[in-house]
Amino acid sequence: MRLFYLLISVILSWVLCLPSTHELQTSQSQVLLQLRKHLEYPSSLEIWENYYGDFCNLSSSAHMSISCQDDSVTELKIMGDKLFNVNDFNGFAIPNHTLSESFSIDSFVTTLSRLPSLRVLSLVSLGIWGPLSDKIHRLSSLEFLDLSSNFIFGSVPPKISTMVKLHTLTLEDNYFNDTVPDWLDSLSNLTILSLKNNRLKGRFPSSICRIKTLTVIALSNNELSGNLPDMDTLISLRVLDLRENHIDSELPMMPQGLVTALLSKNSFSGEIPAQFGHLGQLQHLDLSFNYLSGTPPSALFSLPNISYLNLASNMLSGAFPDQLNCGGKLGFVDISNNKLTGDLPSCLSSTSNERVVEFNGNCFSIDSQHQHQASYCKEALASSKQSGGRETVMVVGVISGAVLVLVLLAFAVLSFRRRYRSRTFEHNIFAKAVPDNSPNGFCSELIANARFISEAAKLETHGASVSRIFSLEQLKEATNNFDLSMFLGEGSMGKLYKGKLENGTYVAIRSLTILKKYSIQNLKVRLDFLSKLHHPHLVGLLGYCIDSGGQDDSSGNRIFLINEYVSSGNYRTYLSENCPEKVLKWSDRLAILIGVAKAVHFLHTGVIPGCFNNRLKTNNILLDEHRIAKLSDYGMSIITEESEKLEAKGEGTKSWNSTNMEGDVYNFGFILLESLVGPIVSGKGETFLLNEMVCKNFCCNEF
Repeated sequence: MRLFYLLISVILSWVLCLPSTHELQTSQSQVLLQLRKHLEYPSSLEIWENYYGDFCNLSSSAHMSISCQDDSVTELKIMGDKLFNVNDFNGFAIPNHTLSESFSIDSFVTTLSRLPSLRVLSLVSLGIWGPLSDKIHRLSSLEFLDLSSNFIFGSVPPKISTMVKLHTLTLEDNYFNDTVPDWLDSLSNLTILSLKNNRLKGRFPSSICRIKTLTVIALSNNELSGNLPDMDTLISLRVLDLRENHIDSELPMMPQGLVTALLSKNSFSGEIPAQFGHLGQLQHLDLSFNYLSGTPPSALFSLPNISYLNLASNMLSGAFPDQLNCGGKLGFVDISNNKLTGDLPSCLSSTSNERVVEFNGNCFSIDSQHQHQASYCKEALASSKQSGGRETVMVVGVISGAVLVLVLLAFAVLSFRRRYRSRTFEHNIFAKAVPDNSPNGFCSELIANARFISEAAKLETHGASVSRIFSLEQLKEATNNFDLSMFLGEGSMGKLYKGKLENGTYVAIRSLTILKKYSIQNLKVRLDFLSKLHHPHLVGLLGYCIDSGGQDDSSGNRIFLINEYVSSGNYRTYLSENCPEKVLKWSDRLAILIGVAKAVHFLHTGVIPGCFNNRLKTNNILLDEHRIAKLSDYGMSIITEESEKLEAKGEGTKSWNSTNMEGDVYNFGFILLESLVGPIVSGKGETFLLNEMVCKNFCCNEF
């Protein structure tokens, strides 16, 4: 009898446990559906609609993935299609870019916190806007947090310091506008810190240098200033990216394991430390556009792993030693626009295809029209030293005058505030307020409802300059009147020339003829659209020139597209059996293919309207000095005869944002196949390759 009761109690306990397990899974499913509602039903979550199964069994895609463990969600990744960066974002919702005005980031984070087992959270390009809620710290199990490419502003919540399991914190491409937190050393397991492309200001916090596990620090394109502390305590650091800030100290000590140091476009001064010449793992060093002085350490050029060295546009002076040695991997050197004198060392003056050297704008004693006289560099250095003493006196005078002006301005501002309330938001956080209903508050609605021209205008990123319009005379000067020595080649898209602008920048200039099926103004709008497509794996369009020849009845316009110059050739060259020493390893090919895929994805889904028919070929994939892939000749269907024919049929801009992407998918598949098969078929054409594959399949089936 006792055994019977024991058996009954065990069965009852088992039955009672069943609902609680099912209830836990149901509650998490409800949280996921609520998150979808908060995010206003993004296209990447369409698969969740009318789905009644277990979310843990959903197939992952490039835009969404869910992983579970013990009936709890442990990994959630969602990627949207909203542009993160727009011109003059001021803390309010922007139609078609951010989520709507009714979106509450606090409510969203509260809902997220009901997934306490989350270890990986990635919410990218979803239009999330507002100051990040402190409640994010409730996700105490989080190890990976990526909220990049959104519209989050204000400060990084201090309570993130309690999320001690975090090893990756990525908040890049947002609008954080406070200081870099000084509590980051509380995250003792942090390996990757990326806060680049924000509006962060203040000093680089020395507390970061106490995180021994850090491998990547990316704080580029912010407004950091002041001193940069010694970094040599960061024994695990491999990548340091502080480009485009206002840091004005001398260069500090660096860790021995550093591989990439990108410090350009700051205000670093003083000499380059000799310690930099002992960084045996260093591969990429960019110190360009600073105020560095003295003679560069000779050991920098002979580092065993250095492949990219950019010291351009500083105040470097003196002469190199006669026997300067260059490392075997050194492929790119830029020492242009300095005050260097003497002879150019032989390892920098050779014209080998294995090394690109830029040295214009110095005073080297070589026969070159791009070198100054030695006296120029000496006088420039002498005047800079003399101005140093005068600057001290001037600074005192300027400060005294500034104090007086500030006092007067303070009285004026106080008087002004009594009459009017300022509508600008505070410098440390954007204000979330009721939308402006005044007569001047209609701009966002007009932009949202406008068609193609307005959509193109919205692509302009914050801080990006408008595309430059060049004159034909400027292009002739840049190419020495389109001399044959500047000719790079000719294809179906016209002739291509290398040019050098008046500021020393090298560019690629493509000349093509477009039939006059629409107005010059319409053509400019299309070209402006292309110039605003910014992506790390796209060759940037810097400007254009339209030459109609002054004949309105002519059948065509001659157009010159001025693109950034990519120095290391095209991908097909590296697949050709004609240059076996250049043939890429599979790991390098894979990195290139991933870069191209990202560029194509951006063209299809990251811009409005979408950009298709992008002429994907291996010879349109260019490689820079780091062998980073950049896609060229994209978007040509927008301005070439193909688009003109579509417009003549009455389709107009509708064809731009159609979903007909089969051509790009097919061409990318062909690029993949070429990459896999390798140099055997490279350059032999598509027909050969397809016939070869058919033959192989036939032979395999036969046997």
